[in-house]
Amino acid sequence: MTAPTERADAARNRLRILDAARRLLAADGFADLSLDTVAKEAGVGVGTVYRRFRNRAGLVYALIEDNETRFQETFTRHCEDAAPSAHDRLRAFLHGMAELVDENRQLLLLAEASVPAGRYHSAPFRRHHEQIVGMVEELAPGVDAAYVADLLLMAYTPGLFDFQRTERGWELDRIKRGLDALIGGIGAAENG
Repeated sequence: MTAPTERADAARNRLRILDAARRLLAADGFADLSLDTVAKEAGVGVGTVYRRFRNRAGLVYALIEDNETRFQETFTRHCEDAAPSAHDRLRAFLHGMAELVDENRQLLLLAEASVPAGRYHSAPFRRHHEQIVGMVEELAPGVDAAYVADLLLMAYTPGLFDFQRTERGWELDRIKRGLDALIGGIGAAENG
């Protein structure tokens, strides 16, 4: 049995709501985000927003998942268009993840605060882990790829990432250069 297809008007409303939430977050930050305000900004009834997302946390997780889908689509296109090596795929993936986390810091911090270890049980984390394991196994077959994947994903812990960007004042390029050094080390580990 297949999952029911979303009605066209429901799909349009979902996109309108997510776009409105993004605009409000960009303008006012998360503190003032309410489902009532999002409904007004999206031009839909507040009941539509509550039925769809139930609460603010539901909306936050929907935004995170929508952004994750966009990230995966971009990464897939990159791999199809360029047919890159495992090193280049891992680099593109980790750099893309840094951009994704940076763009979604407020949402991810909120998610982390509401369920501290929740990210480790989430579908995106499992998907990222699996993807990194595959690339590390190809890049350095003798390395414990699952452990290395865990270590690499720690770089995207929302609290640490935010601390590096705000308290330490690190630019995103600095974080990417650090990730590049790790990738180089992983590749060298196979040759060592």
